[in-house]
Amino acid sequence: MQDKTHLVDEITRHRRMRRNRKADWTRRLVQENRLTVDDLIWPVFVIPGSGILEPVPSMPGVNRMSIDKLTDAAREAADLGVPAIATFPNIEMTLRDETGSNSLEANNLINQATIAIKKAVPNIGVITDVALDPFTSHGHDGILYDGEIVNDETVDQVARAAVMQADAGSDIIAPSEMMDGRIGAIRRALDAAGHQNVGIMSYATKFASAFYGPYREAISTGGLLKGDKKTYYIDPANGTEAIRDAALDVEEGADMLMVKPGLPYLDICWRMKEAFGLPTFAYQVSGEYAQIKAAAMNGWIDGERAMLETLLAFKRAGCDGILTYFAIEVARLLAKR
Repeated sequence: MQDKTHLVDEITRHRRMRRNRKADWTRRLVQENRLTVDDLIWPVFVIPGSGILEPVPSMPGVNRMSIDKLTDAAREAADLGVPAIATFPNIEMTLRDETGSNSLEANNLINQATIAIKKAVPNIGVITDVALDPFTSHGHDGILYDGEIVNDETVDQVARAAVMQADAGSDIIAPSEMMDGRIGAIRRALDAAGHQNVGIMSYATKFASAFYGPYREAISTGGLLKGDKKTYYIDPANGTEAIRDAALDVEEGADMLMVKPGLPYLDICWRMKEAFGLPTFAYQVSGEYAQIKAAAMNGWIDGERAMLETLLAFKRAGCDGILTYFAIEVARLLAKR
């Protein structure tokens, strides 16, 4: 028999990586990571009023929704199999003040939304944030005194707000304001109020990023912000500090960890999952979403493929799930497969 060994066989020692890529069925057999609807959390924006779907200009396809429209959207999400939604309020400017006091109103917009969603769609999870930026007149995540975001007073307030959100039916509290000690304080407050079954998804590593702009437009804080958030968000240069921050949240009782933003911090996703083994999530933030949408609308990239590729990257980096504004679009697409 004629020896058909090729130079390539000698170079590779008969190990050809393309053998497992030769057909669709072999590629499916050896695929290491898969994106499913179970990986998706849908961030949504709620506004006062009724019958309102208000587009966010910098986030094509994303709307601010009044509570009645939001409950309809939550029902669709549940029908598609999306496990949970994360709600963010855009309250009236007249209700915003230096301390974000409306966060402590039991009947505020975010709590009204939770009550309505859990009544209309009890089988979908509701995740709520206790950061103060939607409620403050200065756009910061905490209480501002004499030009300083004060840590301890903010922690006291977000812990109280967390109990009210749990009272309204929130399943998971997701504190994003990055104050020291907040996870432990919230856990103690929830337990003291009888909410031992309410989880905490810590924004364990939230970076002082350039990718938040469209979100700030969506909740109308962009024009309010005085200064920046670098005194409490993490420096994008600091990976080890981020892991130390996450470690403290784990010690204080976090049930889940989140990395925000997502794609620029895949290394942090991997390091956190490896270090702690807790359920780990990434937030594909508004700027990431807007980039893909804008490039696709200009015909520069295949938007659908880019969307799916970026979400799969989070799975490859060790994430158990992703908060993404693409959630409904992806869920519809996956339902057709």
